Amino acid sequence: MVTFREIEEARRKIQDAVFLSPCASSETLSRLTGTKLYLKFENLQLTGSFKERGASNKLLSLTAEERARGVITASAGNHGQAVAYHASRLGIRATVVMPEASPLVKAQSTRDFGAEVVLHGASFDDATEHAMQLCAEKNLVYVHAFDDPLIMAGQGTIGLELLEQNPYLDAVIVPIGGGGLIGGIACAIKETNPKIKVYGVQTAAFPSMKRALEVGAPVALPPARTIADGIAVKRAGKHTLEAVQRYVDDIVLVSERSISEAILALLEREKTVAEGAGAVGLAALMSEQLKLEGKRVAIVLSGGNIDMNVISRIIERGLVASGRMMRVRVTVPDVAGALAGVTRIIADHRANVVEIHHDRTFSDIELGETAIDLVLETKGFDHVQRIRTALEEAGYRVSPAEGRRR
Repeated sequence: MVTFREIEEARRKIQDAVFLSPCASSETLSRLTGTKLYLKFENLQLTGSFKERGASNKLLSLTAEERARGVITASAGNHGQAVAYHASRLGIRATVVMPEASPLVKAQSTRDFGAEVVLHGASFDDATEHAMQLCAEKNLVYVHAFDDPLIMAGQGTIGLELLEQNPYLDAVIVPIGGGGLIGGIACAIKETNPKIKVYGVQTAAFPSMKRALEVGAPVALPPARTIADGIAVKRAGKHTLEAVQRYVDDIVLVSERSISEAILALLEREKTVAEGAGAVGLAALMSEQLKLEGKRVAIVLSGGNIDMNVISRIIERGLVASGRMMRVRVTVPDVAGALAGVTRIIADHRANVVEIHHDRTFSDIELGETAIDLVLETKGFDHVQRIRTALEEAGYRVSPAEGRRR
Protein backbone atom coordinates (compact mmCIF):
# COMPACT_ATOMS: atom_id res chain seq x y z
CA MET A 1 0.00 0.00 0.00
CA VAL A 2 1.15 3.55 -0.68
CA THR A 3 2.79 5.47 2.18
CA PHE A 4 3.00 9.14 3.04
CA ARG A 5 6.77 9.08 2.58
CA GLU A 6 6.36 7.71 -0.95
CA ILE A 7 3.96 10.55 -1.76
CA GLU A 8 6.44 13.12 -0.51
CA GLU A 9 9.18 11.49 -2.59
CA ALA A 10 6.91 11.49 -5.63
CA ARG A 11 6.33 15.20 -5.25
CA ARG A 12 10.07 15.83 -5.23
CA LYS A 13 10.51 13.78 -8.41
CA ILE A 14 7.65 15.17 -10.48
CA GLN A 15 7.59 18.83 -9.39
CA ASP A 16 9.32 20.00 -12.57
CA ALA A 17 7.27 17.74 -14.86
CA VAL A 18 3.69 18.35 -13.70
CA PHE A 19 1.62 21.53 -13.42
CA LEU A 20 0.68 22.66 -9.92
CA SER A 21 -3.02 23.08 -10.62
CA PRO A 22 -5.02 25.87 -8.96
CA CYS A 23 -7.59 25.27 -6.23
CA ALA A 24 -10.08 28.10 -6.59
CA SER A 25 -13.29 28.89 -4.75
CA SER A 26 -16.54 28.97 -6.71
CA GLU A 27 -19.15 31.43 -5.48
CA THR A 28 -21.83 30.27 -7.91
CA LEU A 29 -21.43 26.57 -7.17
CA SER A 30 -21.11 27.29 -3.45
CA ARG A 31 -24.56 28.86 -3.53
CA LEU A 32 -25.90 25.99 -5.62
CA THR A 33 -24.64 23.29 -3.23
CA GLY A 34 -24.88 25.13 0.09
CA THR A 35 -21.18 24.63 0.75
CA LYS A 36 -18.03 26.71 0.61
CA LEU A 37 -16.79 24.99 -2.52
CA TYR A 38 -13.30 24.83 -3.97
CA LEU A 39 -12.36 23.26 -7.31
CA LYS A 40 -9.01 21.56 -7.88
CA PHE A 41 -8.48 22.03 -11.62
CA GLU A 42 -6.65 18.88 -12.70
CA ASN A 43 -8.38 19.25 -16.07
CA LEU A 44 -5.80 21.97 -16.75
CA GLN A 45 -2.89 19.53 -16.88
CA LEU A 46 -1.16 19.42 -20.27
CA THR A 47 -2.77 16.09 -21.19
CA GLY A 48 -6.07 17.12 -19.62
CA SER A 49 -6.09 14.99 -16.46
CA PHE A 50 -4.44 14.15 -13.15
CA LYS A 51 -2.97 10.96 -14.62
CA GLU A 52 0.27 12.75 -15.46
CA ARG A 53 1.27 12.68 -11.81
CA GLY A 54 1.29 8.92 -11.39
CA ALA A 55 2.61 8.22 -14.88
CA SER A 56 5.57 10.57 -14.53
CA ASN A 57 6.41 9.23 -11.07
CA LYS A 58 6.39 5.64 -12.35
CA LEU A 59 8.45 6.39 -15.46
CA LEU A 60 11.00 8.43 -13.52
CA SER A 61 11.43 5.45 -11.19
CA LEU A 62 12.40 3.02 -13.98
CA THR A 63 15.94 1.81 -14.32
CA ALA A 64 17.97 2.45 -17.47
CA GLU A 65 17.43 -1.18 -18.52
CA GLU A 66 13.65 -0.89 -18.05
CA ARG A 67 13.52 2.33 -20.04
CA ALA A 68 15.38 0.67 -22.90
CA ARG A 69 12.82 -2.15 -23.05
CA GLY A 70 9.88 0.22 -23.46
CA VAL A 71 6.59 0.38 -21.60
CA ILE A 72 3.02 -0.72 -22.20
CA THR A 73 -0.23 0.10 -20.47
CA ALA A 74 -3.99 -0.28 -20.75
CA SER A 75 -6.12 2.81 -20.46
CA ALA A 76 -9.59 4.19 -20.96
CA GLY A 77 -7.82 7.26 -22.32
CA ASN A 78 -6.36 9.64 -19.75
CA HIS A 79 -3.70 7.35 -18.31
CA GLY A 80 -2.66 6.41 -21.83
CA GLN A 81 -2.18 10.04 -22.80
CA ALA A 82 -0.16 10.69 -19.67
CA VAL A 83 2.10 7.68 -20.27
CA ALA A 84 2.49 8.62 -23.93
CA TYR A 85 3.48 12.21 -23.17
CA HIS A 86 5.91 11.54 -20.35
CA ALA A 87 7.42 8.50 -22.07
CA SER A 88 8.07 10.63 -25.14
CA ARG A 89 9.57 13.34 -22.98
CA LEU A 90 11.94 10.80 -21.42
CA GLY A 91 12.77 9.03 -24.68
CA ILE A 92 10.91 5.81 -23.76
CA ARG A 93 8.95 3.82 -26.36
CA ALA A 94 5.31 3.42 -25.27
CA THR A 95 2.37 1.24 -26.34
CA VAL A 96 -1.15 1.97 -25.10
CA VAL A 97 -4.02 -0.53 -25.36
CA MET A 98 -7.44 1.12 -25.23
CA PRO A 99 -11.01 -0.24 -25.41
CA GLU A 100 -12.48 -0.10 -28.89
CA ALA A 101 -15.20 2.31 -27.73
CA SER A 102 -12.73 4.83 -26.26
CA PRO A 103 -13.59 8.46 -27.11
CA LEU A 104 -11.97 9.49 -30.38
CA VAL A 105 -10.37 12.55 -28.79
CA LYS A 106 -8.53 10.40 -26.24
CA ALA A 107 -7.29 7.82 -28.74
CA GLN A 108 -6.06 10.46 -31.18
CA SER A 109 -4.42 12.53 -28.47
CA THR A 110 -2.55 9.46 -27.24
CA ARG A 111 -1.17 8.93 -30.75
CA ASP A 112 -0.29 12.61 -31.01
CA PHE A 113 1.73 12.34 -27.79
CA GLY A 114 3.88 9.68 -29.46
CA ALA A 115 2.53 6.29 -28.35
CA GLU A 116 1.50 3.33 -30.46
CA VAL A 117 -2.24 2.85 -29.83
CA VAL A 118 -3.88 -0.58 -29.97
CA LEU A 119 -7.69 -0.71 -29.77
CA HIS A 120 -8.93 -3.94 -28.24
CA GLY A 121 -11.98 -5.18 -26.34
CA ALA A 122 -15.21 -3.71 -25.05
CA SER A 123 -13.95 -2.56 -21.65
CA PHE A 124 -10.90 -1.40 -19.73
CA ASP A 125 -10.52 -4.90 -18.32
CA ASP A 126 -10.48 -6.42 -21.81
CA ALA A 127 -7.82 -3.92 -22.83
CA THR A 128 -5.82 -4.74 -19.70
CA GLU A 129 -5.83 -8.47 -20.44
CA HIS A 130 -4.58 -7.85 -23.98
CA ALA A 131 -1.93 -5.41 -22.77
CA MET A 132 -0.61 -7.99 -20.31
CA GLN A 133 -0.32 -10.52 -23.14
CA LEU A 134 1.61 -8.08 -25.30
CA CYS A 135 3.79 -7.17 -22.32
CA ALA A 136 4.89 -10.79 -21.90
CA GLU A 137 5.35 -11.37 -25.62
CA LYS A 138 7.49 -8.27 -26.19
CA ASN A 139 9.27 -8.12 -22.81
CA LEU A 140 7.94 -4.65 -22.05
CA VAL A 141 7.50 -2.93 -18.67
CA TYR A 142 3.88 -2.74 -17.59
CA VAL A 143 2.64 0.60 -16.22
CA HIS A 144 -0.61 -0.07 -14.37
CA ALA A 145 -3.29 2.60 -14.52
CA PHE A 146 -3.95 2.57 -10.77
CA ASP A 147 -2.94 -0.54 -8.80
CA ASP A 148 0.70 0.39 -8.22
CA PRO A 149 2.08 2.23 -5.16
CA LEU A 150 4.24 4.45 -7.39
CA ILE A 151 1.20 5.45 -9.45
CA MET A 152 -0.81 6.06 -6.27
CA ALA A 153 2.02 8.11 -4.78
CA GLY A 154 2.07 10.36 -7.83
CA GLN A 155 -1.68 10.92 -7.63
CA GLY A 156 -1.35 11.54 -3.91
CA THR A 157 0.63 14.71 -4.56
CA ILE A 158 -2.76 16.35 -5.21
CA GLY A 159 -3.54 15.79 -1.54
CA LEU A 160 -0.35 17.55 -0.47
CA GLU A 161 -1.21 20.49 -2.71
CA LEU A 162 -4.77 20.69 -1.38
CA LEU A 163 -3.50 20.87 2.19
CA GLU A 164 -1.16 23.73 1.30
CA GLN A 165 -3.68 25.59 -0.86
CA ASN A 166 -6.48 25.32 1.71
CA PRO A 167 -5.46 23.85 5.07
CA TYR A 168 -8.90 24.52 6.60
CA LEU A 169 -10.91 22.10 4.47
CA ASP A 170 -13.62 20.00 6.09
CA ALA A 171 -13.96 17.49 3.25
CA VAL A 172 -12.47 16.44 -0.08
CA ILE A 173 -14.50 14.68 -2.79
CA VAL A 174 -12.64 12.45 -5.24
CA PRO A 175 -13.74 10.39 -8.27
CA ILE A 176 -13.08 6.64 -8.06
CA GLY A 177 -12.38 4.27 -10.93
CA GLY A 178 -9.77 1.73 -9.91
CA GLY A 179 -8.92 3.75 -6.80
CA GLY A 180 -5.43 5.07 -7.46
CA LEU A 181 -6.42 8.72 -7.23
CA ILE A 182 -8.44 8.52 -4.04
CA GLY A 183 -5.98 6.08 -2.47
CA GLY A 184 -3.10 8.49 -2.86
CA ILE A 185 -5.04 11.64 -1.96
CA ALA A 186 -6.68 10.04 1.08
CA CYS A 187 -3.33 8.81 2.38
CA ALA A 188 -1.76 12.26 2.03
CA ILE A 189 -4.67 14.01 3.73
CA LYS A 190 -5.46 11.56 6.53
CA GLU A 191 -1.80 11.11 7.52
CA THR A 192 -1.58 14.90 7.82
CA ASN A 193 -5.00 15.82 9.21
CA PRO A 194 -7.33 12.88 9.96
CA LYS A 195 -10.18 15.27 10.79
CA ILE A 196 -10.68 16.08 7.09
CA LYS A 197 -13.29 13.78 5.57
CA VAL A 198 -12.48 12.05 2.28
CA TYR A 199 -15.41 10.94 0.15
CA GLY A 200 -15.29 8.90 -3.02
CA VAL A 201 -17.77 9.03 -5.89
CA GLN A 202 -18.47 6.35 -8.48
CA THR A 203 -21.00 6.12 -11.26
CA ALA A 204 -23.87 3.77 -10.48
CA ALA A 205 -22.95 1.85 -13.65
CA PHE A 206 -19.51 0.89 -12.27
CA PRO A 207 -19.54 0.72 -8.44
CA SER A 208 -16.44 -1.50 -8.39
CA MET A 209 -14.78 -0.04 -5.29
CA LYS A 210 -18.02 0.16 -3.33
CA ARG A 211 -18.69 -3.52 -4.08
CA ALA A 212 -15.13 -4.42 -3.14
CA LEU A 213 -15.59 -2.72 0.23
CA GLU A 214 -18.81 -4.64 0.82
CA VAL A 215 -17.22 -8.07 0.24
CA GLY A 216 -13.69 -7.25 1.39
CA ALA A 217 -11.98 -8.03 -1.92
CA PRO A 218 -11.99 -6.83 -5.55
CA VAL A 219 -14.85 -8.32 -7.57
CA ALA A 220 -15.60 -8.16 -11.29
CA LEU A 221 -18.72 -6.29 -12.36
CA PRO A 222 -20.76 -6.99 -15.52
CA PRO A 223 -20.25 -4.77 -18.59
CA ALA A 224 -22.10 -1.45 -18.64
CA ARG A 225 -22.06 1.94 -20.34
CA THR A 226 -21.46 5.31 -18.76
CA ILE A 227 -20.69 8.87 -19.74
CA ALA A 228 -17.94 8.73 -17.10
CA ASP A 229 -15.67 6.50 -19.18
CA GLY A 230 -12.60 7.60 -17.21
CA ILE A 231 -13.85 5.69 -14.13
CA ALA A 232 -15.49 2.80 -15.97
CA VAL A 233 -13.44 0.13 -14.18
CA LYS A 234 -15.03 -3.27 -13.58
CA ARG A 235 -12.61 -4.38 -10.84
CA ALA A 236 -10.93 -2.32 -8.13
CA GLY A 237 -7.25 -2.85 -7.39
CA LYS A 238 -5.75 -4.77 -4.49
CA HIS A 239 -3.42 -1.99 -3.35
CA THR A 240 -6.08 0.67 -3.89
CA LEU A 241 -8.68 -1.27 -1.92
CA GLU A 242 -6.34 -1.43 1.08
CA ALA A 243 -5.86 2.35 0.97
CA VAL A 244 -9.61 3.00 0.64
CA GLN A 245 -10.38 0.64 3.53
CA ARG A 246 -7.93 2.50 5.72
CA TYR A 247 -8.46 6.13 4.77
CA VAL A 248 -11.75 6.81 2.93
CA ASP A 249 -14.82 7.81 4.96
CA ASP A 250 -17.56 6.87 2.49
CA ILE A 251 -18.34 6.18 -1.18
CA VAL A 252 -21.51 7.33 -2.92
CA LEU A 253 -22.95 6.55 -6.35
CA VAL A 254 -24.32 9.03 -8.89
CA SER A 255 -26.60 8.61 -11.90
CA GLU A 256 -25.82 9.34 -15.53
CA ARG A 257 -28.31 12.21 -15.51
CA SER A 258 -26.71 13.85 -12.49
CA ILE A 259 -23.28 13.59 -14.13
CA SER A 260 -24.59 15.31 -17.27
CA GLU A 261 -26.13 18.07 -15.17
CA ALA A 262 -22.83 18.58 -13.35
CA ILE A 263 -20.88 18.81 -16.62
CA LEU A 264 -23.32 21.46 -17.82
CA ALA A 265 -23.13 23.38 -14.53
CA LEU A 266 -19.34 23.49 -14.68
CA LEU A 267 -19.41 24.59 -18.30
CA GLU A 268 -22.07 27.25 -17.85
CA ARG A 269 -21.26 28.59 -14.39
CA GLU A 270 -17.50 28.07 -14.14
CA LYS A 271 -16.58 28.14 -17.86
CA THR A 272 -14.54 24.98 -17.43
CA VAL A 273 -14.78 21.70 -19.31
CA ALA A 274 -14.95 18.52 -17.24
CA GLU A 275 -15.38 15.02 -18.59
CA GLY A 276 -17.89 12.68 -16.96
CA ALA A 277 -15.38 11.27 -14.49
CA GLY A 278 -14.21 14.76 -13.58
CA ALA A 279 -17.72 15.97 -12.81
CA VAL A 280 -18.91 13.18 -10.48
CA GLY A 281 -17.88 15.06 -7.34
CA LEU A 282 -20.13 17.99 -8.18
CA ALA A 283 -22.83 15.53 -9.26
CA ALA A 284 -22.75 14.01 -5.77
CA LEU A 285 -23.36 17.41 -4.18
CA MET A 286 -25.98 18.60 -6.67
CA SER A 287 -27.96 15.35 -6.37
CA GLU A 288 -27.55 15.43 -2.56
CA GLN A 289 -25.87 12.05 -2.42
CA LEU A 290 -23.45 13.95 -0.21
CA LYS A 291 -24.96 16.54 2.13
CA LEU A 292 -22.24 18.89 3.34
CA GLU A 293 -24.10 22.14 3.87
CA GLY A 294 -21.97 24.85 5.41
CA LYS A 295 -18.76 22.82 5.06
CA ARG A 296 -15.55 23.84 3.30
CA VAL A 297 -15.33 21.29 0.52
CA ALA A 298 -12.81 20.66 -2.27
CA ILE A 299 -13.76 18.73 -5.40
CA VAL A 300 -11.10 17.23 -7.62
CA LEU A 301 -11.97 17.95 -11.27
CA SER A 302 -9.91 14.99 -12.39
CA GLY A 303 -10.04 15.52 -16.15
CA GLY A 304 -11.47 17.44 -19.07
CA ASN A 305 -11.02 15.12 -22.04
CA ILE A 306 -14.54 14.86 -23.41
CA ASP A 307 -15.74 14.46 -26.98
CA MET A 308 -17.25 17.65 -28.42
CA ASN A 309 -20.25 15.72 -29.77
CA VAL A 310 -21.00 14.53 -26.24
CA ILE A 311 -20.78 18.09 -24.93
CA SER A 312 -23.20 19.21 -27.64
CA ARG A 313 -25.76 16.59 -26.61
CA ILE A 314 -25.32 17.41 -22.94
CA ILE A 315 -25.89 21.10 -23.61
CA GLU A 316 -29.04 20.51 -25.64
CA ARG A 317 -30.50 18.04 -23.15
CA GLY A 318 -29.63 20.37 -20.32
CA LEU A 319 -31.43 23.23 -22.01
CA VAL A 320 -34.51 21.06 -22.41
CA ALA A 321 -34.35 19.85 -18.80
CA SER A 322 -34.19 23.43 -17.53
CA GLY A 323 -37.01 24.73 -19.75
CA ARG A 324 -34.70 26.80 -21.95
CA MET A 325 -35.53 24.83 -25.07
CA MET A 326 -38.92 23.39 -25.97
CA ARG A 327 -40.25 21.30 -28.82
CA VAL A 328 -43.93 21.54 -29.64
CA ARG A 329 -46.37 20.56 -32.39
CA VAL A 330 -49.04 23.08 -33.35
CA THR A 331 -51.86 21.85 -35.60
CA VAL A 332 -53.39 24.63 -37.71
CA PRO A 333 -55.76 24.97 -40.68
CA ASP A 334 -53.87 24.51 -43.96
CA VAL A 335 -54.61 28.04 -45.19
CA ALA A 336 -52.55 31.08 -46.02
CA GLY A 337 -51.46 33.04 -42.96
CA ALA A 338 -51.71 30.18 -40.45
CA LEU A 339 -47.96 30.01 -39.93
CA ALA A 340 -47.77 33.77 -39.53
CA GLY A 341 -50.34 33.57 -36.75
CA VAL A 342 -48.31 31.00 -34.86
CA THR A 343 -45.00 32.84 -35.24
CA ARG A 344 -46.65 36.11 -34.21
CA ILE A 345 -47.65 34.58 -30.87
CA ILE A 346 -44.14 33.21 -30.42
CA ALA A 347 -42.61 36.60 -31.21
CA ASP A 348 -45.00 38.38 -28.83
CA HIS A 349 -43.77 36.09 -26.04
CA ARG A 350 -40.10 36.74 -26.89
CA ALA A 351 -39.22 33.14 -27.78
CA ASN A 352 -36.75 32.37 -30.57
CA VAL A 353 -37.45 29.83 -33.33
CA VAL A 354 -34.53 27.42 -33.70
CA GLU A 355 -36.15 24.93 -36.04
CA ILE A 356 -39.47 24.67 -37.91
CA HIS A 357 -41.02 21.89 -40.01
CA HIS A 358 -44.34 21.49 -41.81
CA ASP A 359 -45.98 18.06 -42.07
CA ARG A 360 -49.14 17.55 -44.14
CA THR A 361 -48.60 13.89 -45.03
CA PHE A 362 -47.11 11.68 -42.33
CA SER A 363 -48.86 12.99 -39.24
CA ASP A 364 -52.18 11.72 -37.90
CA ILE A 365 -54.06 14.87 -38.83
CA GLU A 366 -57.21 15.66 -40.78
CA LEU A 367 -57.26 16.73 -44.40
CA GLY A 368 -57.14 20.50 -44.54
CA GLU A 369 -54.80 20.69 -41.57
CA THR A 370 -51.05 20.95 -41.27
CA ALA A 371 -48.78 20.12 -38.35
CA ILE A 372 -46.05 22.61 -37.53
CA ASP A 373 -43.19 21.20 -35.44
CA LEU A 374 -41.23 23.92 -33.66
CA VAL A 375 -38.06 23.97 -31.57
CA LEU A 376 -37.91 27.17 -29.54
CA GLU A 377 -35.41 28.86 -27.26
CA THR A 378 -37.25 29.79 -24.08
CA LYS A 379 -36.53 31.27 -20.65
CA GLY A 380 -37.77 28.54 -18.31
CA PHE A 381 -40.78 26.38 -17.57
CA ASP A 382 -43.06 29.33 -16.76
CA HIS A 383 -42.21 30.84 -20.14
CA VAL A 384 -42.89 27.50 -21.85
CA GLN A 385 -46.31 27.28 -20.21
CA ARG A 386 -47.25 30.84 -21.19
CA ILE A 387 -46.46 30.08 -24.82
CA ARG A 388 -48.52 26.87 -24.76
CA THR A 389 -51.46 28.68 -23.16
CA ALA A 390 -51.34 31.54 -25.69
CA LEU A 391 -51.33 29.12 -28.63
CA GLU A 392 -54.28 27.17 -27.22
CA GLU A 393 -56.24 30.37 -26.49
CA ALA A 394 -55.72 31.36 -30.12
CA GLY A 395 -57.54 28.18 -31.14
CA TYR A 396 -54.55 26.05 -32.12
CA ARG A 397 -54.20 22.44 -31.08
CA VAL A 398 -50.94 21.99 -29.16
CA SER A 399 -49.24 18.65 -28.51
CA PRO A 400 -45.73 17.22 -28.02
CA ALA A 401 -43.80 17.17 -31.29
CA GLU A 402 -42.83 13.85 -32.81
CA GLY A 403 -39.13 13.03 -32.73
CA ARG A 404 -37.01 14.53 -35.48
CA ARG A 405 -33.50 15.90 -35.17
CA ARG A 406 -33.55 16.40 -31.38
